[in-house]
Amino acid sequence: MPISDAAAQLAEKLDFNIQSASTSEQVLAVSNGIDTASLPVKIIRGKMDGPVFSIVAGIHGYEYPPIMATQQIMAEIDPDKLKGTLLIVPVANTAAFFGRTVFYNPADGKNLNRVFPGKPEGTVSERLAHLITTQIIVRSTVFLDVHAGDAGEDLTDFVCYYDNQNTPEQTALASRLAERAGFPLLVVYPFNLSKTEPAEYAFKHATQQGITALSMEAGKLGGVQHKSVQRIKTGIYNILRELGMYPSADKPAPRPVILNRQHYIKSPEKGIFYSDLKSGDTVSKGQKIGMITDVFGKIIADVNAEQAGIILYKIGTPPVNKGETVLCIGYHARVK
Repeated sequence: MPISDAAAQLAEKLDFNIQSASTSEQVLAVSNGIDTASLPVKIIRGKMDGPVFSIVAGIHGYEYPPIMATQQIMAEIDPDKLKGTLLIVPVANTAAFFGRTVFYNPADGKNLNRVFPGKPEGTVSERLAHLITTQIIVRSTVFLDVHAGDAGEDLTDFVCYYDNQNTPEQTALASRLAERAGFPLLVVYPFNLSKTEPAEYAFKHATQQGITALSMEAGKLGGVQHKSVQRIKTGIYNILRELGMYPSADKPAPRPVILNRQHYIKSPEKGIFYSDLKSGDTVSKGQKIGMITDVFGKIIADVNAEQAGIILYKIGTPPVNKGETVLCIGYHARVK
């Protein structure tokens, strides 16, 4: 179904009542009277009852590998072989996708992945987040939010989840699914939100609500890396197999390197960032990782690593503003 202005007249609630071994393509929409946001959703209901596995791609519209991977997944899944239900949002932020906008929704200038759980009476991005929260997240047994490195992000592929000690059963399942996904790196984020604090991020909100949630990051610099597209697909099929929802080739996934801590390096100045390092590189404590010059080429700051570990992502383009994260290092620390 094409996305158009007519989507403003479409439903705000998902029709989840479809027959077994069938599919349904729906477009939900929200509007604040000025701007409209459309949410395409494909429901694939299996022949047998089972879990609801939700997959959301394109919360950032310039992150293409997740979007391309879900296109292939939707075409390949056979409902007759599926146990349970797949809820797939192939492009969550259609305005950013078709507008080729980095991070932000061009309609209201907001980052959709910073406004969850959203507001029913807010801006169009806040309403869209509320729609995803109430129509997708709350229905999920397992919720997967798929991202990539945006136009300026050099990112190495990894799978991740939040270590929510308040819901040990769901967190244990998220850990198991992440380990079996087949990614080389598994990042564990600390979780210390109260139940009433805004989570901001989609899969962090799902985690906060006691839903088993995880995320994949694969692809970089706003491009379509076919290796990353395939890695996302393989990860999804591995999770489906682990949940007992869908048969696939039984290839044991290699055990990932687990990184349970993150160190963020902020830019000390505004200028032009130079670095010979790339995502996935290993750095040592105190190592010089780059430098910043002014617009005349004069060096105004060196950037050093204060923590040894693996570069998860870094700025992949020259411009940098003071206070921006230029690099994130993942590392493993002993848990007391």
